[in-house]
Amino acid sequence: MTDEISSGQVAEITAFVDIQAPPPADQATALFLFGTNQAPPAEIAAERFHAGLAPLIIVTGGVNRHNGIVEGRTFQRQLMDRGVPEAVIRCEDRSASTWQNVEFSLAYLHEALRAGLTITTVSKWYHRRTVHILKTLLHDVGAFNAIGWEPVYAGKLVTRADWPSIPDGRRRVLREWEEVSRRVEDGSLATLERVNGSWR
Repeated sequence: MTDEISSGQVAEITAFVDIQAPPPADQATALFLFGTNQAPPAEIAAERFHAGLAPLIIVTGGVNRHNGIVEGRTFQRQLMDRGVPEAVIRCEDRSASTWQNVEFSLAYLHEALRAGLTITTVSKWYHRRTVHILKTLLHDVGAFNAIGWEPVYAGKLVTRADWPSIPDGRRRVLREWEEVSRRVEDGSLATLERVNGSWR
């Protein structure tokens, strides 16, 4: 990976990996939480539920390799602790990768689409693979939205502004940029672009 990146390249890479494309402020959508051992996705989902904007929440993630938690079940508990009824939550708890987060949740995603809901993904702001994998595996998803959050690694918040100076952030962002670019080019990930505030 490149040791020296110009400010122009930083801006280009940041814009490319940034998944942010939130739904309209008054639009209720199904939320799809990609697995992680950090809590912000549950906080975002609970806030949207209580605002009447998340009638269905799909949580994902099997055993986390760093701390052993089952990510989907942990999300489910975090949501219920924040007042989200269990009936609203669909839980996938076997996946070991971003790809499997979607693959093992397809029945829940189809349930959301049958209910007339659009999908909003919730993932780390730079995790561009998430939106491409969703489109790759859920061909009929149509236009969908994405909400990005800022993760913490080694005690540092990895933001859109600070990632180049945070080793854990820099490594992850550059890997995302390189891998997604390569996989879209070789056809193993669906092509996507942001149009009028949605991914399509």
